Amino acid sequence: MDRFDERILQELKVDGRISNVELSERIGLSASATLRRVQELEKQGVIKGYRVLIDSSQLGVGFIAYVSIGLSSHRKQSQLEFEQHVQFVDEVVECHNITGANEYLLRVETRDLPSYKKFHADVLGECEHVQSITTMVVMDSSKDER
Repeated sequence: MDRFDERILQELKVDGRISNVELSERIGLSASATLRRVQELEKQGVIKGYRVLIDSSQLGVGFIAYVSIGLSSHRKQSQLEFEQHVQFVDEVVECHNITGANEYLLRVETRDLPSYKKFHADVLGECEHVQSITTMVVMDSSKDER
């Protein structure tokens, strides 16, 4: 990684749809050299992919919460079973294994509070390994660079 690679990453973080010509002009390299560098960063796995930022409220998401999950057992099998339990649940948009008092931190997005209550009971409440659930409701986001 040199200063050109770092500039490429900075520019792509701001606008992943920037044309190669525009990117090359911004970082001060030829278009062909820029393209080779981007392809190499992709090949090395530094650039894992490109994403679309979606306004969730336009899709009916009106309730966002971070949910801390404590498991009844610290065994690896319990963790794997919990991860499998939430893997394909649409409301769980992030699942992180964390350190501290609890094992997991989830980002949960639902239509509204009643929808979250249903998710809380039907998904988290039905997982045999869940011992504690702590919900932190997002009231506003002054910075979100996901």
